[in-house]
Amino acid sequence: MAEQASPTTAREWHLVARPQGWPTPADFALVEAPVRRPGPGEILVRNEYLSVDPYMRGRLNDVKSYVPPYELGKVMDGGAVGRVVASEAEGIEVGDAVLHGLGWREYATLDAERAVKVDAQAAPLSYYLGVLGMPGLTAYAGLLAVADLKPGDSVFVSGAAGAVGSLVGQIARLKGASRVVGSAGSAEKVAKLTGDYGFDAAFNYKDGPVREQLEKAAPEGIDVYFDNVGGDHLEAAIHSLNAHGRAVLCGAIAQYNATEAPAGPRNLALAIGKRLRLEGLLVRDHAALQPQFTAEMAGWLRDGSISYDETVTEGVESALDAFIDLLRGGNTGKMVVRLAS
Repeated sequence: MAEQASPTTAREWHLVARPQGWPTPADFALVEAPVRRPGPGEILVRNEYLSVDPYMRGRLNDVKSYVPPYELGKVMDGGAVGRVVASEAEGIEVGDAVLHGLGWREYATLDAERAVKVDAQAAPLSYYLGVLGMPGLTAYAGLLAVADLKPGDSVFVSGAAGAVGSLVGQIARLKGASRVVGSAGSAEKVAKLTGDYGFDAAFNYKDGPVREQLEKAAPEGIDVYFDNVGGDHLEAAIHSLNAHGRAVLCGAIAQYNATEAPAGPRNLALAIGKRLRLEGLLVRDHAALQPQFTAEMAGWLRDGSISYDETVTEGVESALDAFIDLLRGGNTGKMVVRLAS
C-alpha cells in the first residue's frame, strides 16, 4: 500500500509543572511539534485512540516508582492505537492497525518492535486499550493469578464501575464466585453494577461509612478483595475478609491527589489473626497470561458474557480534561480519547 499523506507538524501534550494535589490545566501544555519521518526499522502512526489511566497520576510526580516519571517540558506517553501511515520496517505495512505506548499525541514515530499489530476486524480499535488490553489483563491476572479465585469465593471490588473493576466483577461471576459486591460513586453506577454487570450487590460509598455498607452487602464476609481505591475501602475490606482472605492491591486512587498522609487502613493487625494475604499487582508481571486472557476474553465478548462500556471524549485537545475527569470518577468503564478523523 502506498504511503499515506501526513502533516509536518501535529499536536502533543507536555508536562510543564509538577501538580501539587489535583492536576490543573496550568500544569500542562498542548504543543505543536514536528512529525518525524520514520527511519530504518521505524513506523509512523496516526493515532486514532489515546488511553488515559489512573497510574498516570503517579508519573506526574518526580519520585522513584515502577514506571519513570514524566519529564518536564517533554511530551508525555501512554497507551495508543492507530494506523500506520509510513513504514520502513519489515512486517508492518501502511494501513496496519497497531497498539503502542506513544499516546498523548496525534502522530507517533517509533521502532516497529515497540508496536503490536491488532485485528481491526475482530474488535473496535479502542477495545485494545481496554477490555482486550492492559485493563482487561489487569483484571484477569489480578483475580485469577494473584487472588487465586476459587469457585464459591465471595468477592468485593472497589472502583467497580471503572475499566478494571467492572471486568473484575464480571470475571468473578463467570468463574464461579458465590457473591460479587461492588462500590461506586453514584446511584447510576451502582445501578449499572447490579444491572448490566451482574453484581449481586453494590453500594454508593458516598452514602455512608464503607465498612457499614460492605457488612450489609456481604453479611457472611468476603474471601477476595480487589482494591482500586485504598484508604477507607481497604480498611473496610480487612474488617470483612474471612480467614485466609486475599486482597489484591491494584490501585489507591483515593490518595493519588492527596497532600496529607492517608488516614488508614488502621486495622492491619487483623491480618495476623485472620492470616490474610495482601499482595500488590503490576500487570507487566503477568505477560505470560496474555494469550490465554485474549482467547478467553474474546470468547466472552462474542457470546455476550461480558458487558463492556467506554467513556469517549473527542480530539487530542480533550485528553487533559478526560484525564482529570477520570481521577474524579467521571468515567464508566474505560476512558479513551478519540482523535478527530
